[in-house]
Parts: sequence; structure tokens; C-alpha cells
Amino acid sequence: MKVAEHITALETAGRALAEAAAEAGPDAEVPTCPGWRVRDLLRHTTMVHRWATAFVVEGHTTYHPDGGEPALDGDELLACYREGHAGLVAALRAAPETLECWTFLPAPSPLAFWARRQAHETIVHRADAESALATGPGPVDPVSAADGIDELLRGFHGRESSRVRTPGPRILRVRATDTGDVWTVRLSATEPPRTERGTTQATTAADVEFSGTAGRLYLALWNRLPADAVTLTGDDELARLWRENSAVTWN
Repeated sequence: MKVAEHITALETAGRALAEAAAEAGPDAEVPTCPGWRVRDLLRHTTMVHRWATAFVVEGHTTYHPDGGEPALDGDELLACYREGHAGLVAALRAAPETLECWTFLPAPSPLAFWARRQAHETIVHRADAESALATGPGPVDPVSAADGIDELLRGFHGRESSRVRTPGPRILRVRATDTGDVWTVRLSATEPPRTERGTTQATTAADVEFSGTAGRLYLALWNRLPADAVTLTGDDELARLWRENSAVTWN
């Protein structure tokens, strides 16, 4: 995906998040984030958007702490969220391709990193806000979803901090039935997962395979949909290990 496409995805997801939060109300529980209510989700996402904006606008080349979550609620909190989201979108659109600032995952450029990371941050939290509604999380665009699966598997879980480890060598496969993308994830006891992405029939035997549309795989791999939202073939224990150990943070 191009930077402009990520920014558009961020803009669309952020507006949908606000609409779902307004409909659900600040007291509504967020089933995909146990212990959170909608106000907690809005405070968190507001903080993250403004934190990311500071790197893009101020050009911090080393880690810079966030400003904390806003001590707001109700309509004031929702307005603060909308303002921060709009500010991030505007900052990314105005940023030069030569932007230099701190990042924490490999990317073609800092601008590409922040556009991509904030797009997926917001798509996932849009699903969280929608989980507070009776209808549940809405669909995710297949192209964005495939890109997000790639960021999760090859970016976050390519780092030493990934907690997904297996006693011996194992292979997990992720197959998107609508986009044709296939990810082969090699697991071990001593190294972080090593993931290869392809668009052809994978020939290496896998111990477990998750298959489904890219959108459903995306939300399931981020633990925003239950395991049975996609098709599981193979080792149930390995699938359980993924779900219990795959939560990620930026550091």
C-alpha cells in the first residue's frame, strides 16, 4: 500500500471509530478489550494519535514519551478524540517524503512507517469501538487487512520481544482466501517467529493453518474475533499458544 492509501484508511477508520463510540456511549463495555469501557478506548486512542502526531510534526529522532491520556469524558472526550485524529491525518498529509523521525519497525521511510502504523492502530480500535455495539466489528478492507497481517507477522513478531515461542521447530500458516496471500511462520524456542509471505500455493507442510478472508484473519490474529471466526486446520494447541502469547506492544 502507498502512503496516501494508508492515510485514507486511517481517516476512514478514525471517523468510523468516533461514530461507533458516539452510538455506544462512554459507559458501554468493550468486549474485545476486557475491562475497558468506551471512554477508556477513546482516551487511549486519543493519546496514541497525539503521540504519533508529535513525531511527524516535531521530528523527534529519538523516543519521545506520550502526553498521557486526557482526563475528559462524554462529549468533551469525543470532541478531543476527533480533533486529535483529524490533526494526525492532516500532519501525515502535509509531511514531506524526506521526513526524519523515530520509528520502531522497519519501513521504507519514517513517513511510510507512521502512516501504516496509525492506519492499523485505528482500524483495530475501530473494531473495538464497534464491538460495543450489537452488530459487532464491521468488515475490514481486504487490501488493508493483508497489509496489516504482514505488519503483525513480519513486523511486530519479527522482533526479539515477540513472546511466541515453541518448544521445538513448528510452522504456522496463514492463508487469505480472497487476496491469495499466504504467510508461512517458522516458530522455535530460541528465536522470534520468521515469516515469509507469498502469493502462490505453499508447499512446506504446516503444523497448523488459519484460513479465511483477509479481513477476518486480520481481526482474529489481533484477537478481535474468536478463533472460530476463521478456519483452523491442524494443531489446536499451537493455535491456542498463538492466541495466548501474541499480544504486542510498540516496544
